[in-house]
Amino acid sequence: MLLSYARIVKLLDVLGRLLLALLLGGLIGYERESENRPAGFRTHILVCIGSALVMVTSEFMYRDLTMERPIDLSRMGAQVISGIGFLGAGTIIREGFNVKGLTTAASLWAVSCVGLAAGIGFVEGAVIATILIYITLIVLKKIEKQFNVKKQYKNIFIEAEASAEIVFKLTDIFSRYQVLIKNIEYINSETDNKIILKFNVRPPHAFRLEDIMLDICNVNGVCKAYEK
Repeated sequence: MLLSYARIVKLLDVLGRLLLALLLGGLIGYERESENRPAGFRTHILVCIGSALVMVTSEFMYRDLTMERPIDLSRMGAQVISGIGFLGAGTIIREGFNVKGLTTAASLWAVSCVGLAAGIGFVEGAVIATILIYITLIVLKKIEKQFNVKKQYKNIFIEAEASAEIVFKLTDIFSRYQVLIKNIEYINSETDNKIILKFNVRPPHAFRLEDIMLDICNVNGVCKAYEK
């Protein structure tokens, strides 16, 4: 009866850790889902639960099997940290030229760390980290937008022929004019063999934006360029 009670307590402990990982991962994933990111609600939950299970398994192996063979408790967790990079890279590649996936990739890596903390029983660290991550994604995003307004970032749309060289030609012009490129986004065009590139840039004070746009329009393969 004592063994049975101990077993129930152990099962409840494991269940509590995995449920905590589900809740914390879901909170971060909900924010990413609301932003229509490739890795959203379910993906973050799965990453967090999987990471937590890795640490629960590591603890089980260390506690019950260490007498037979020495086991490094941190080895499996370290593999999660390195392996999650492949999943994060997939969110960036999927968006093509758009580098917005970097935030989602970082949130996946962060949520895996939260899962590791929840799995090992470090509840305080997991909860505090989740709160800080959520604040970063929600509150600091608004602050970042305010900085962008002050820095006078502008959106330039360029319709051009679908060619891999066109991006290099355009970035070369921006570089020549010392234009800071924050983001490049690929947009499907309704016209065949045409692409629309959205550049989020900050023009320097030394050059007029009209002169830069005129130089862009003279590039072979560019149909039109406009600010919006």
